[in-house]
Amino acid sequence: MSVADLVAALRETRGFRHKTDIAGVMSSLARHVPRDASGHPQVALGDDCAAIADGDGYLLFAIEGLVSDFVRDMPWFAGYSSVMVNVSDIYAMGGRPIAVVDALWSDGLRAAEDVLGGIAAASSVYGVPIVGGHSNTRSDQAQLAVSILGRANKLLSSFNARPGDRLMMAVDLRGAFEEPYPFWNASVGAPAARLRADLELLPMLAESGLCDAAKDISMAGALGTALMLLECSGAGASIDLSRVPSPPGKDRLRWLSAFPSFGFVMSVREEYAAELERLFIERELACAVIGTVDASRKVVLHDGGDSAELWNFDDDAFIVGTSGSAT
Repeated sequence: MSVADLVAALRETRGFRHKTDIAGVMSSLARHVPRDASGHPQVALGDDCAAIADGDGYLLFAIEGLVSDFVRDMPWFAGYSSVMVNVSDIYAMGGRPIAVVDALWSDGLRAAEDVLGGIAAASSVYGVPIVGGHSNTRSDQAQLAVSILGRANKLLSSFNARPGDRLMMAVDLRGAFEEPYPFWNASVGAPAARLRADLELLPMLAESGLCDAAKDISMAGALGTALMLLECSGAGASIDLSRVPSPPGKDRLRWLSAFPSFGFVMSVREEYAAELERLFIERELACAVIGTVDASRKVVLHDGGDSAELWNFDDDAFIVGTSGSAT
């Protein structure tokens, strides 16, 4: 597959399409967002969590909704994932989770039991208590959303990438796809202590000053997540596909579209890149520089002598829309 063909295929994936829908939602929401005296949003739209200044740090607040076919077809793993992805959002901001609440709709209590079992399992593994929520067991369709509260001393943000930074990717390759979905599961069955210690790297990076810009890899995959980070920062990048950490023998398009249970894209000052890579590799996590941030507002993919433009933010919004939150 040529790089141009890969770009065309990525743009048609469910993850990319769901993310580009966000631009319209953010444009509508922007009319109702509180702004400061300069007209900027008081809480930036586009980060993995809302970061609310609180004393010497920040309260972090986020929510994730699960697509209904996933909840219907894989209820236990959907419940598990609903907590796992929220926990990842908190760590992606340099924070630590405090508690979650859930909202669950099902056709009868029996249909909800597997979902609740997955939620409870992830709550135990990641050490994040369930402190309440909402339930409706008289619904004709399975639906699930989970919200999380956390706290950060210093932030990792989508708005801090700078031209000249090294774009880096860290991911846990000790997993497998959850068929038939694009979920790379390196969490279920892994030692809880290891999973928590791996995630603790993110607030350590923020608090040590080694990194201030990150996003967890979402349903848009590694490249879609890079687009979100770069768009919020008003930047572009050149990305070398041959440098992207990947499991052996997996289809490239599927891997680049995957949502991994542990995966982050970071924008790192050049002088800190080697140290950051070492910290992840010491924990047996794959980590590499995959590109360089620039001021072009374009993201170009390279593979040997082949290249193609993945996105031009001056032509099309990815998630930011007209909210003005990326200023």
